[in-house]
Amino acid sequence: MSTNTTRTRRPRNDLDKAIDLGLDQFGRFFRRAWWWIALSIFALWFFTSGVTIAGLDGGTALSGIIQITFAICYILIQFVALFWFLARPRLYWVMPGETGVTFDDYKGNPEVLESARRIVALLRGVKEFQQMGGNPIRGLLLSGPPGTGKSYLAQCMSTEAGVPFAYASAASFKAMFMGIDVLMISKLYRKARRLAREYGGCVIFMDEVDAIGGSRGATGMGGGMGMMGGMMGGGSGGLNQLLMEMDPPNIETGWFKKILRTLGLYHGRAQQEPVLTIGATNIPDALDRALLRPGRFDRQINIAPPTDKYRPEVIEYYLHKVEHEEDISITALSARFVSYTPVAIKHVINEATIIAHFNRRARVTYKDLTEAQDLHEFGLRQISELTEIERRRLAYHEAGHIVASYYLMDRYFPAYVTIHMRGDVEGAAAFAAPRPKETIVTRNREDVLARIQVCLASRAAEELFLNTSLNGVTGDFKTATQEAVYYIGAYGMDTTITSFLAFGDSGNALSAVPRFAERVEALLQSQLNAVKQLFVEHSEAMIAVAEALIDKDELVTEEIKELIDRADARCAFQNVFGAFTPMLTTEHNNNGHHHHAYKPTRSTDLAQSDSNMMNFNFQFNESDIQA
Repeated sequence: MSTNTTRTRRPRNDLDKAIDLGLDQFGRFFRRAWWWIALSIFALWFFTSGVTIAGLDGGTALSGIIQITFAICYILIQFVALFWFLARPRLYWVMPGETGVTFDDYKGNPEVLESARRIVALLRGVKEFQQMGGNPIRGLLLSGPPGTGKSYLAQCMSTEAGVPFAYASAASFKAMFMGIDVLMISKLYRKARRLAREYGGCVIFMDEVDAIGGSRGATGMGGGMGMMGGMMGGGSGGLNQLLMEMDPPNIETGWFKKILRTLGLYHGRAQQEPVLTIGATNIPDALDRALLRPGRFDRQINIAPPTDKYRPEVIEYYLHKVEHEEDISITALSARFVSYTPVAIKHVINEATIIAHFNRRARVTYKDLTEAQDLHEFGLRQISELTEIERRRLAYHEAGHIVASYYLMDRYFPAYVTIHMRGDVEGAAAFAAPRPKETIVTRNREDVLARIQVCLASRAAEELFLNTSLNGVTGDFKTATQEAVYYIGAYGMDTTITSFLAFGDSGNALSAVPRFAERVEALLQSQLNAVKQLFVEHSEAMIAVAEALIDKDELVTEEIKELIDRADARCAFQNVFGAFTPMLTTEHNNNGHHHHAYKPTRSTDLAQSDSNMMNFNFQFNESDIQA
């Protein structure tokens, strides 16, 4: 008997289990809501039967209910309208196909681009990836200096993935009243999940995510303490909501399925829509640690300015977008744009286009690009009416810097020198600006000493060529002293490996190095004498640059190099000519004619005799020059 019963028993399949589960859920719903059902049946009977209860008929009751409902709705509409306007963040939606920015338009960081390609590949094939047992990436944090292309990379990723892209400013989630930021973030992710169900994925890009994702341990105004701090938008409610939305529980978010689940008609497992949150920040250390854990910002990519190897392709990409002369050297521009971000390169090229346009030229020249770069770095030129003595003092001061850097700093080139003020160079009536030829990471002993000499070159030029000492060397002396202090007490380049940095900011830090002050002063004095000797040997170049600066107010790289090279050529000619002086200073030649040899005695005489070669008429007082 038991054997037959066992044979006829049929195993329960998934359909039977689903039916039983649905019936159980519907039964629980009916037990919880039976009085609501009864009340609804009674109300329907009362309003349709015409019965009067306590002198109140159905029509009068319905009219009163309608008036009360209207008053409540009127009040609610005002609040809903107010919160609707307040809960509108700075948000832009870009649907698939609406932007043409792709990975082909991203230049300068191939390693970053490869990481972005992998994330896009996972976003495209999320179903196959989930079938393998993997979880899609939910968050990507892009960090790096401003202008390195963080938002640009996010747009490229969205276009390549073919999914909706939301650009949100994190600062716009900081609302005036408490709870508004929570509503805005919840509304954003609700729409993102809906679009993800439709398109297979969605990308939310939050620019400056540190505005809402700052560490909750930081103290500040409205940091969650006090009634006014909370009512006026303080606290960390927005951050808490963002944490929950980036790593939500397995709950159903669709309203239709919520109703079916409530009625017991749907009991499937909630699916997590592939919503990728990309955050961008310049200060990743300020973010809350809960944001940086795996499951939220799973990956972090630091985007740096393009290196020397990849900077030319960024320059070439943006330069080819404008009309330009074909002989512009990309290599030369790359040497000028060291440490420039892609956005800065784009800005300089656009500024050069503006300069060419207002100069009535249809093509951008190399000179336009250099002028645009000077405008970008130093600001607008502020022409000042200087007296002759001020022009001469400033010219020799700055010529000392630029000539010394030309001879001493091989990894730099003299980019610009002026005796005018520029808008973005505060506190400088005139300045010289050497630029690096390449990305400089390390400096050896000779590099540090050369930098000290360049800083002290202004005082050396004043004492040698003007026979005076000016007060404009305070910044130069400060920089030179700092370099000398690190040379002796931190870099270990002067036979001492004790570092004063190990003692912090205490007063005994500098006294830890033996005879520290005397050694710093001795080093500075020796470098001052060294740069003076340099100017004695190249006095022609120094005078040429300074006098040309007095005449033209400012000089660029090509002009500086030409002046110095011509002056050195004259010095070399003088040395060679002096070797043959005994042969040329005879009283009579073979034909019996008297011959006087040209024999310059000082560099000033040579400068005056060769003014045609220089194409400049130098005017200066001989008493100002102490050779």
